[in-house]
Amino acid sequence: MDFTTARFNMVEQQIRPWNMFDERVLELLGTIKREDFVQAEHRNLALSDVEVPLPGGQKMLFPRIEARLLQELELRKKDKVLEIGTGSGYVTALLAKMSDFVYSLEINAHNKQFALDNLIKTGIKNISLIEADGLNGYETKAPFDKIFVGGSVATISERLKSQLKVGGRLVAITGTAPIMHAILIEKLADNEFKQSTLFETSVDPLVSAAHTNFVF
Repeated sequence: MDFTTARFNMVEQQIRPWNMFDERVLELLGTIKREDFVQAEHRNLALSDVEVPLPGGQKMLFPRIEARLLQELELRKKDKVLEIGTGSGYVTALLAKMSDFVYSLEINAHNKQFALDNLIKTGIKNISLIEADGLNGYETKAPFDKIFVGGSVATISERLKSQLKVGGRLVAITGTAPIMHAILIEKLADNEFKQSTLFETSVDPLVSAAHTNFVF
């Protein structure tokens, strides 16, 4: 398979038409090799408009959804980022390339090890992977400039919102199947938030579990 051509087509045909205008994100999507973040048997699906299965039984988000959520975060190189749901490590890598440091929470041990192996190969170092239930965030390292929630949740807890810095942004998918919405939450001041609906979709929910950690 010609992955260079497939990656170009993913960016130009799947992602750019989806209200994508941040050239920094688009350029990065054309650089980071998504096919290196999937299991060998799914490699030919990595750049397709599908939810690619992960070792722990979950799925990667559609590439276009990953891209739109990244764009809405408006990442800056000085940002400290929290990612909830490491998955394959692909979005983790994208976040790390556009920010100062990423704390990524993954509740599934199989996915965490898979993501760790993938990320080590990239040489990206500004990441800490934590095996944990991320639904209520990561208070020991809060507050965060940006928060990326990598699966659907019924609602965003006040506890998680409180871990944003003033001026911070959080993206997530909320609701219950079959109708969910991608949302952006901006923290305008202490205890003052603005929530915007980005688009309608439906993705698998996050699941809950317990705690250990690994830093590299």
